[in-house]
Amino acid sequence: MTRDMPGFFNVLAPDDALKVIRERLDPTVEKEPMATHEALGRVTAEDVRSPEDLPSFPRSTMDGFSVRSADTFGASEGLPAYLELRGEIPMGAASQIDLSPGQAAKAYTGGMLAGGADAVVMVEHTQPVDANTIEVLRPVAPGENVVQVGEDILNGDVVLPSGHVVRPQDIGGLLALGITGVRVARRPRVAIVSTGDELVPPDTAPGPGQIRDINSYTVSALVSGAGGIPVSTPLVKDDLEAQRETAARALAANDMLLFSAGSSMSNRDLTASVIDGLGSPGVLVHGISLRPGKPTIVGLVDGKPAFGLPGNPVSAMVVFDLLVRPTIYLLAGCPVPPEPPRVQAELLRDIASQAGREDYVQVKVVSRDDVLCADPVFGKSNLIYTLVRADGVVKVPLDKGGLYAGEVVTVRLY
Repeated sequence: MTRDMPGFFNVLAPDDALKVIRERLDPTVEKEPMATHEALGRVTAEDVRSPEDLPSFPRSTMDGFSVRSADTFGASEGLPAYLELRGEIPMGAASQIDLSPGQAAKAYTGGMLAGGADAVVMVEHTQPVDANTIEVLRPVAPGENVVQVGEDILNGDVVLPSGHVVRPQDIGGLLALGITGVRVARRPRVAIVSTGDELVPPDTAPGPGQIRDINSYTVSALVSGAGGIPVSTPLVKDDLEAQRETAARALAANDMLLFSAGSSMSNRDLTASVIDGLGSPGVLVHGISLRPGKPTIVGLVDGKPAFGLPGNPVSAMVVFDLLVRPTIYLLAGCPVPPEPPRVQAELLRDIASQAGREDYVQVKVVSRDDVLCADPVFGKSNLIYTLVRADGVVKVPLDKGGLYAGEVVTVRLY
């Protein structure tokens, strides 16, 4: 190892490792304009404020009649209130009717109220007397069955704060206000360097001792899912200078570096040496109290984060979720990334663990007698189909020696 590199066995908990990089990272978020209808999953780069009240006019929430609520007080089926029908207010049209005491106008769901009206009587609570008169069988209070001006949002209110990940409902809310464009953070570019003498491209038949490279593609998909732009480099052999040159070029052109290396001690040392030699301060964390994923490297190179992921696919995916994903969002100006969905499930089998480390165990979620259950998918961390067969992951905390069948656990879903 090079200068004052943290020892592999001087490990940190995953949350502490993430805190180390977050405290030292001071990203500059670059803004770019984007059409609102294309902004799904992007991070807002500034507060978005409403240019108007929503709704901009009082709207009925029911089919019925616009009324002055005072004209209905005391109404009942035995003693209804009789109101003169002034006409109707068509959908999409402004009201041309002003109510006087004892009058009503037909209203439609989402339509405008008559002038002077302060409530809507549901059509079910009325009955016609003749072409010009209705009976009201129940009273309504002021504002009943009405959405008031600005009840949804007021002019000048912050609709979406800066650093917010845009969801489908957010797009609808923006377009309802006529906001057809927003300024979002530029997507972080994440360089992925996959190393190992044993790796060959997926379209190549492996020879003796060789395996197909899958981490480049799995990690690329994870980067895209976290809002980044994956930038893969050609496979690199286990050669210090070759890796250093590739990593230097990749990091210079991008915002983050991900090293996917083998899990042997020599490969870990090689990755650590490369990251530590790229710039200051270099390696910050070398080893995480985590299974799978202990041989993880966390670094910072001249303001850009660099991670050495384990070569085993299960380990790489677990570490990505815990450390890399939140860092990508942080680069985009989102300090608290959206949480993956979680469910509570009853554990079907014991999970052994060791106090002092966090264990992440793949599980399949199944239903047994209408009870949601988590069935552990046990398998070595270099077996990709351990992940393929899983629906999510269960965490065994640092201070627990395992989990027992029958316990209710939280499953973090993929």
